[in-house]
Amino acid sequence: MLTRIRIQRLGVIEDAELELSPGLNVITGETGAGKTMVVSGLGLLFGARADSAMVRSGASSAVVEGEVDVAPAHPAAQRVEAAGGETEDGLILVRTVSAEGRSRAHVGGRAAPVGVLSEVGEHLMAVHGQADQWRLTAPDQHRVLLDAYGGEPVRQALETYRVAHTRWTATRVELARLSTAGAERTLRADLLRTALEEIEAVDPVEGEEDDLRAEELRLAHADGLQQAAETAHAALTGGEESAAEEVRPVVELLAASSHALAPVTEHDPTLEELRRRLDELSYLSADLAADLASYSASIEVDPARLAWVQERRSVLTSLLRKYGESSAAVLAWAQSAAAEVAELDGADDRIAELTREELRLRDELASAGAALTRARQEAAARLGEEVGAELAHLAMGSARVEVVVRHRPDDDGLALPGGECVRAWGHGLDEVEILLAANAGAPPRTVTRAASGGELSRVMLALEVVSAQGDVPTYVFDEVDAGVGGAAALDLGARLARLAETAQVIVVTHLGQVAAFADRHHVVHKSSDGAITASDVRSVDGPDRVAEIARMLGGVTDSQAALDHARELLEEHAPQRLAR
Repeated sequence: MLTRIRIQRLGVIEDAELELSPGLNVITGETGAGKTMVVSGLGLLFGARADSAMVRSGASSAVVEGEVDVAPAHPAAQRVEAAGGETEDGLILVRTVSAEGRSRAHVGGRAAPVGVLSEVGEHLMAVHGQADQWRLTAPDQHRVLLDAYGGEPVRQALETYRVAHTRWTATRVELARLSTAGAERTLRADLLRTALEEIEAVDPVEGEEDDLRAEELRLAHADGLQQAAETAHAALTGGEESAAEEVRPVVELLAASSHALAPVTEHDPTLEELRRRLDELSYLSADLAADLASYSASIEVDPARLAWVQERRSVLTSLLRKYGESSAAVLAWAQSAAAEVAELDGADDRIAELTREELRLRDELASAGAALTRARQEAAARLGEEVGAELAHLAMGSARVEVVVRHRPDDDGLALPGGECVRAWGHGLDEVEILLAANAGAPPRTVTRAASGGELSRVMLALEVVSAQGDVPTYVFDEVDAGVGGAAALDLGARLARLAETAQVIVVTHLGQVAAFADRHHVVHKSSDGAITASDVRSVDGPDRVAEIARMLGGVTDSQAALDHARELLEEHAPQRLAR
């Protein structure tokens, strides 16, 4: 609930601070004092459209600041935290409007878009006045209000419907996708089969392209490789050419060197180490010569094999260019394509299966929708009666309220058992509208057209009292008492007090009978120094409150009769206030 609101430089209000209490808070004051500016300030605080004309003349900006006490798990607190604000010590909300029309918002100490204030406000406050009856002007809110009033029967029926609607919608989407893509599906399957046949004809082996590349390189240079190996072998071990040219082979030279050192190595360890290294070179040379001989013998000059390898590489390269960067990637693509072909080939069976499933789910949804409609119609009848009874206590005794639950025809919608096709929304098959016949004999019309501003506020009050939804912690009523007086005013105050038993209620009123029910009474005072007019707000109690209610009752504060009447009203309703 709101615990404090401070308004600076807004309209006639220079600087005013209101400490708000749980229960019923009333705001009173003489005509033109600025009572409505308090409601305007609340509207700004919760995201209402800003107007530079609201800024006090001569001021650079208007500021509205509010403190809200909510639990950490409350949706409003969670939204503020999502915007980066702090909520540990309650919510601090600030709205600033400049004289140039620019608007800024802060939530939980952090700058935020003004839209965040609106989102937070939806969870914290419902404002009911001549210009702000969002619950009655928004068609969807009629259904939301009815569903909340309907309680557990409607909630269970709605949950069953939503589950059925989700399943039916998903099935229809899948069926439409498969059915409308028939030609594309066939073409896709044919293309995949052609690709798989091509891959199967080549029959690649993972890593084959690397092996073929190496083999082609070896075969293409076979003569040079063999000649080089033989020449190196001859240099190490000797051969016909080396003998003719009297060239001594490396192996022989190394052996001779070791033999020359052998007789004297015992005289010098250093020379012994050198001889040992010569022997190691001799052994390595002999091994290397043997390996070169083996390599030379393994080299084959095979033009036919080379031609085959080159052709195989060409075919494989073409395959890689189409289906993957490597043979492994091509094989993975083929596996995925084969699975897709199997799925596409089974699409007809899947379509038939989905068609049967869609028919079954359609019947299930129609049944769930009909059950939800019945639950809503039963709740609508009760709601209309109870709201009508409440209005009889709010100076609208001739008014008649009807809550209409109907379907919207739709040829492409859900077919009901009787053959009717209707629109199926996620929230049900129903459109809900609250109708009002404000006077006897008048035809019922949508409530926002049939009621005046004050009547609209009273209708909303009756709806709030009857439904007692508790979905927002604070209700604000402006002009709710327009056209009300006498005993009806006491009934109005009693209804506001009843609503205040479960929520915080803020009421701008000009009726002393309503103000007498308040848990906290705020008075807007206007003063002028001849050049500048300003208003402030203060709480009143005791004699001051008696005097204010007397003024409201009789227009004067020094009439003993008015004071006695005011005192009597306060004493009469004191037990009700104490009970809260």
